[in-house]
Amino acid sequence: MKYWHWVFSRIKRKLWWQAVLYGLLGVATALAATGAERWLTWQLPFDVSREAVESLLSIISSSMLAVTTFSLGAMTSAFSGAANSVTPRAVTLLMEDRVTHNVLSSFIGAFIFSIVSTIVLKTGSYGEPGRAVLFVITVAVIGLVVMQLLRWINHLVRLGRVGTTIDRVEDATRTAIQQRLSSPYLGANPWFDSDTLPEGATAVRSTQIGYLQFIDIEALSKLCDAHDLQAYLPLNSGNFCYQGTELVWLTGQVDDELLEKIGTKFVIAPSRTFEQDPRFGLAVMAEVASRALSPATNDPGTALDVIGRQTRLLSQWAEGRDDVEVQYPRLHLNPLREADLFEDAFMLLARDGAGLIEIQLRLQKSLQALQTIGNAAFRRAAREQAEMAQQRAATGLTHDCDKARLKAALAR
Repeated sequence: MKYWHWVFSRIKRKLWWQAVLYGLLGVATALAATGAERWLTWQLPFDVSREAVESLLSIISSSMLAVTTFSLGAMTSAFSGAANSVTPRAVTLLMEDRVTHNVLSSFIGAFIFSIVSTIVLKTGSYGEPGRAVLFVITVAVIGLVVMQLLRWINHLVRLGRVGTTIDRVEDATRTAIQQRLSSPYLGANPWFDSDTLPEGATAVRSTQIGYLQFIDIEALSKLCDAHDLQAYLPLNSGNFCYQGTELVWLTGQVDDELLEKIGTKFVIAPSRTFEQDPRFGLAVMAEVASRALSPATNDPGTALDVIGRQTRLLSQWAEGRDDVEVQYPRLHLNPLREADLFEDAFMLLARDGAGLIEIQLRLQKSLQALQTIGNAAFRRAAREQAEMAQQRAATGLTHDCDKARLKAALAR
């Protein structure tokens, strides 16, 4: 993914740009009706009084202000509920919800349209054809608002609920996995032996503290081509960086100016995101299950649901592609490790559910199923997690009958 594509995808998930677009559309629509006398060449069969149009616009402006305020309050409550009952990391997905953005932007656009139309109407800029056109547009806006209200009511019923939030996290994680599988090494060569550094390599180090969000692979490749360099990338998106962390190792002739320029191709931010970071989605799903298993929540059913979802997501990863063409031959990337993915997905579940037989049984069944698919590293990672879960269960289960049941299940 190019840097500007990544920036645009980030902006596209924000509410403000869509609200601005709908607002400008409302202004343009209100002003377009002033030219009705010039481009409307036929005689309209009806005339609309100024008072009739003004009353409709007044209804829209007052109601849209109230509805928008109420909707913002409902959003805040849903976000707070999701943060308390699921995990704060999932709230970002709710804030990027497209239905919410469309509905709120429609309300704001209708409000701005009514205000601008009322101002222009008061100045006497609308003639008889203009008022008729404005009346038709106003009726259409009312119809649009009613449709969006019905859509919003149906959406509010599910917004912030545990099941809906988990669905969004799973969808975001699945998308990140699919994107990574389409380019497992981001177009670079796989660097499997990342513990052995190339001889004479120079490191570009981080000057910030935070999480690596994005690597501008294409721009980095162009710099390597221009200066005859080989670049070795030890980190993936989602890795935590501090001042002095090695972002990339370079072989070839480099100077301080070039090192600084290459350092700008790495975006480091205070928090992780789901884009380019499949591990983050798996970790968030595990957090949901961990909170469900806490004594305050006591909801093992949600944890069992998460185990099934994690198994489904990792099964997709097991179908990964290794025969991907290398687009940037001068770059070498340390690939995502299956052991790290399994740790993100199941370690919290195995720890917090160590004393619950239903969690341990489902966990062992899932890990056993995952040991039958994927490559050798994938199966080995599943087996290691299963063994660690057994060790935790051996000390976590307090009743002999539960231990015997788990042992019998493992024997089968």
